[in-house]
Amino acid sequence: MTQAISKLVTFEDFAAWRPDGGRYELHDGVIVEMAQPVGDHEDIVGFLALEISFDIKRLNLPYYIPKTVLVKPLEGESAYSPDILIINRPNLLNEPLWKKQSTVSQAASIPLVIEVVSTNWRDDYYKKLADYEAIGIPEYWIIDYAACGARKFIGNPKLPTISIYQLIDGEYQVTQFRGSDRIVSPTFPELNLTAEQIFQAEGLPT
Repeated sequence: MTQAISKLVTFEDFAAWRPDGGRYELHDGVIVEMAQPVGDHEDIVGFLALEISFDIKRLNLPYYIPKTVLVKPLEGESAYSPDILIINRPNLLNEPLWKKQSTVSQAASIPLVIEVVSTNWRDDYYKKLADYEAIGIPEYWIIDYAACGARKFIGNPKLPTISIYQLIDGEYQVTQFRGSDRIVSPTFPELNLTAEQIFQAEGLPT
């Protein structure tokens, strides 16, 4: 669950207020406190961060995964803290909010963003999907390991699903992966993982 803090604020106010502890987002001027994720959610985030970081290093790509960087759509008063954000470091020179607010708004800075679905699944499938598309982020994953999303997004019967949205001619086109399907990522084409491996966070020590 998320908890909204009532009172409309600007992004500048939000960036100045945001405390070190906790995780907060700004949704159309409303500060939203994100709930502490459950263990399965964190297992998936940790597993994928390791796998993607390994590919970044192996391929000598100019990317990295930051801890608390915000993604701000160019229009409106919103700012998101994705579960996994891939940053294209060379483009940070062109980001006006980077130095003081560790915030990115340009598609060239964001090759890939990943959200792991929890009870606030509508944010990932509706709001963030629309805003990430408007920014022009080339690739967006929604990892719905508990099949929380509506049937119109993940099918009927509802099954754990990874939806990978690729920007084509300015619009997202989706490909979905379940079970033993091998993930196909335009940003990381050599990533050798199945949907089930991600859901189970295989490879993490127990």
